[in-house]
Amino acid sequence: MKAETAVLDIQGQHRVYTEFYRADGAEQTIILVNGSLSTTASFAQTVRYLHPHFNVVLFDLPYAGQSREHNHHDHFLTREDEADILLELVEHFGCDTVLSFSWGGIATLQALARQPRRIRKAVINSFSPVVNPAMLGYLRAGLAVMRDCDRESIGMVLNGTIGKHLPSLFKRYNHRHVTGLEPYEYEQMSFHVETVLNNGGRSCVSFAGQIEIPLLFVNGEWDEYTTPEDARLFTRHVRHCEFRTIDQAGHFLDMEHKTAWLQTRDALLAFLLPPLASRTRSLPAERHAVAI
Repeated sequence: MKAETAVLDIQGQHRVYTEFYRADGAEQTIILVNGSLSTTASFAQTVRYLHPHFNVVLFDLPYAGQSREHNHHDHFLTREDEADILLELVEHFGCDTVLSFSWGGIATLQALARQPRRIRKAVINSFSPVVNPAMLGYLRAGLAVMRDCDRESIGMVLNGTIGKHLPSLFKRYNHRHVTGLEPYEYEQMSFHVETVLNNGGRSCVSFAGQIEIPLLFVNGEWDEYTTPEDARLFTRHVRHCEFRTIDQAGHFLDMEHKTAWLQTRDALLAFLLPPLASRTRSLPAERHAVAI
């Protein structure tokens, strides 16, 4: 399984590194949206079960991963900017579905509120519409060490909170990854955290009522930061939503152990794959982004 890679120019403003995993015979294309401080590599476990059924698109935001070297980092990206980028990629690749993880859910919900014509369904993993006490503590601790660019402490905060249920191998990878980021990446994430704290967690529910497609919210039983109970508050804001809880899993779901991987896979495929008789081919793509 080899990805087709490209760096795309988005409206002359941003350059975005993408990976496209083409699946023979797949009738749908799904785009995956990273969480905070993450790159395309974070979805390695997810691609394994999506790829046989979907063409899969991964991307790094302009300030992250393999997009970094292609951009000038002279201003912060807002969640609206990230939603703009996502919608351009949806059009370029002709995506039918979206899957987001953690903080990627904010930009994803904003994009869906604009009712893009292509997207039929979306999955929102490890996200909730409120900042509960555990999440508030995590955000404040993370903000303090990111402001100081205290790399070692950033890794410790991540693995001691939302990453505490990860196996040791993934904890080592996370620590190595987040302690090796550029200062502007910490500054960008600090900007997002401050925005959420200043909005009291309301930054995603104010427009959720405009989303008309079915959504699936998936949360881990042991995730105290975006709990299954908090996720169900979306029933107050979203017209068509379903919920799944992954047993004995924390925030990182399919990365934590084999049973969680299987449960997450089954939940996503049951929701996303329609009955064979009702499957329809995607509309032809309109090319909004230009490969460079």
